[in-house]
Amino acid sequence: MHASPGLRERKKQQTRQLIADTARRLFAERGFEGVPVAEVARRADVSEATVFNYFPTKEDLFYSGLEEFEEKLLAAVRDRKPGTSVLAAFRDFMLVERGVFDMKAAGGDDEATERVRTITRVITESPALLARERQVFAEYSRSLAALIAEETGAAAGDVLPAAVANALIGVHRSLIDYVRERTLTGARASQISRGVRAQAKKAFAQLEEGLADFAVREP
Repeated sequence: MHASPGLRERKKQQTRQLIADTARRLFAERGFEGVPVAEVARRADVSEATVFNYFPTKEDLFYSGLEEFEEKLLAAVRDRKPGTSVLAAFRDFMLVERGVFDMKAAGGDDEATERVRTITRVITESPALLARERQVFAEYSRSLAALIAEETGAAAGDVLPAAVANALIGVHRSLIDYVRERTLTGARASQISRGVRAQAKKAFAQLEEGLADFAVREP
């Protein structure tokens, strides 16, 4: 069992959450580039140094949940049941509805739709956030490749763990692109959720089947 966090740790978690929530609210109102860190600090009633103690970069204020997501993703692969492949564990993790697509937690379709549209707008309008996102996916791929290499005992220089990790993370990236494209065309969160789930199953099924017979050119 995990011990409950002490008072000091709870206060740190509350401060971190307050700063992140404040930043996201301001970014939603004025865009990522339109909000200086100093204003986030002032609105959260903390010093600018405190903001950077919790979030090393401004981009981390927006993407504050991605570190936890990576930990859960790696744990899903690392702690999978005997007889379960890396692909199956990754797929099952990705098919869980979470965030804005967890309709109950998001407060229903209307609330979820508004949130996904806001998130999409803030990210797509910010070159800095798009660049940070690419870095995050690269970090995911490296972490997953390292885990696969450790499990399989791959020799140094073996490209297979990285190839597998990049293929799996590539599906994740493609699904995010799908969500954004559907969002920008006006689809509702419930529609996007159904669509992204179907696309995920299709993509993972193709990886499971392999690419030897995929898109073979007819004679």
